[in-house]
Amino acid sequence: MLLSMTGFGSADARTPDLTVGIEIRSVNNRHLKVTVRGTDPYPLLEADFEKLIRKSVKRGTVLVQVRVERPARQGGQALNTTLLKAYLDQLDTVAAELGNPALLGPLASAALNLPGVAPESGHSGAKVSDDEWPTVAAATEASLGKLDLARKAEGQAMATELLGYHRFIGEKLAAVREHLPQVMSDYRARLLGRVRQAVADAGVTVEPEQLIREIALFADRTDVAEEVHRLTAHLVQFDEIVRTESDSAGRRLEFVAQEMGREVNTLGSKAGDVTVSKLVFDMKVTLEKIRELVQNVE
Repeated sequence: MLLSMTGFGSADARTPDLTVGIEIRSVNNRHLKVTVRGTDPYPLLEADFEKLIRKSVKRGTVLVQVRVERPARQGGQALNTTLLKAYLDQLDTVAAELGNPALLGPLASAALNLPGVAPESGHSGAKVSDDEWPTVAAATEASLGKLDLARKAEGQAMATELLGYHRFIGEKLAAVREHLPQVMSDYRARLLGRVRQAVADAGVTVEPEQLIREIALFADRTDVAEEVHRLTAHLVQFDEIVRTESDSAGRRLEFVAQEMGREVNTLGSKAGDVTVSKLVFDMKVTLEKIRELVQNVE
């Protein structure tokens, strides 16, 4: 089953002393890149989150949003009243200088959030208490599970779309294969017509061997049997990857699509026929859609 690199998952976990919320978003990227944002100190712990994420995500840009609420505990650290008073004195001066004493009320409320007034004990730097990380890890794994479900659902939709494009190219290739004998027949008729006209105008003769040699040269220049055979093989491989592969399917599909494009381009340049050119154009347009879509397959 194909996996999309785009998805979203969220989960919560709670203990008597902790409430954790994790949101994980992923978008396409050629490599795995993990970014963590949210409550301190977790943005500093990207390596720890990456270990969890690598179990289920191989490629993509993954954004982890961490929300940790730690209810105040009885006997917890008190406000830094000395620092708070210093802040309030400065705010009172600012309000007076602005000639608007009413500003002091809102400013005083905001002062509780200023650095150092109500610090959280035990959560400075990159240190996490032993009883807190397991809860965060559990919420992260639950969020990854929901992310995985979203990626699988979108992957299934992409597989259906890719198989539709595969079927379309196969139909156009079958039409090319069916039309190729007509290309040679039309060239032979055009060549004979030009020769007859030249003989009638100039009164010269043309040996049959010359006509045969010219037709043989044209057949050699326009022989696309090898390209048709390789493109058919690539289509078989493409179908197998979409239906059965999951590990590194995106990279394999990118490579096969590139090889299919190479054969289609050669087919169009060698055939030298209007009908084949139109069929080749349709295949090229569809291949471009495939290339865009597989960029999002893990």
